[in-house]
Amino acid sequence: MRVASIHTYPVKGCRRTDRDTARVEPWGLDGDRRWLIVDEQGIGLTQRQHRELVTVRAVSRPGGLTLDAPGLAPLDLAEPKGGEETQVRVFRGRPPAPVRAAGPEADDWLRRLLGRAARLVWLGDPTGNRVPWPVPAGSGAELSFADGSPLLLASTASLDAFNGWLLESGGTEGPLPMDRFRPNLVVSGAAPWAEGGWVGRRIRVGGALFHGVAECGRCLVATIDQETGERGREPLWMLAARRKVGQKLLFGLQMTVRAEPGEARTVSVGDTVQVLD
Repeated sequence: MRVASIHTYPVKGCRRTDRDTARVEPWGLDGDRRWLIVDEQGIGLTQRQHRELVTVRAVSRPGGLTLDAPGLAPLDLAEPKGGEETQVRVFRGRPPAPVRAAGPEADDWLRRLLGRAARLVWLGDPTGNRVPWPVPAGSGAELSFADGSPLLLASTASLDAFNGWLLESGGTEGPLPMDRFRPNLVVSGAAPWAEGGWVGRRIRVGGALFHGVAECGRCLVATIDQETGERGREPLWMLAARRKVGQKLLFGLQMTVRAEPGEARTVSVGDTVQVLD
């Protein structure tokens, strides 16, 4: 098994960045979901409310990022290390996280994009943002602005199997691309749905060690075309028919980062993937 592709999402809910290599931090891959767009109450905005977020390309760089979207001039921002301190929530039911506001220039850019008041915030210290469930001993509990785990792994074989089901059903929405599921690490060479058997196990990817926490329950964002913003009914209808466990429609594996001594770890396209125990 090998890493087929790597993706990060500098601003939660916006377009992905395709990577050849990424540094692994306790709270996930470097540059992944450290920025968040929130409403007037400090609650995160997602593609559920604003499908136009699929058009926002955020390019991360050391010390900041650039925002770009059709019809708007690109906006270059520095990390607001001295910005206004506040607290926000990724979702209404989640604990608050301490952040710094990017400032009025970013907020005005978002208002013109979304047609409503919004703020851009930056998570300078992810150690203050915690995974909202118990984690295995030896795993990091720090979290960026991800939904519930530092990283999401997906398998090309599972996507192929899913698209085979769509073809058999005569559905008109397939085949779906992998970007519908917004993974961080995409693995090739595994059997379809093998990642379900990695829950509770250690997984070495390149130079980094992870822990498989749970299969990922999918939400309405997966029904949004990540190029056009158009919404369909797949993959949720087919997952409900074939991959429903309890109340969850499963695709992909949520992972935490296992702490290891020594130098910073990296993952790269082409790296070997090993399930250790």
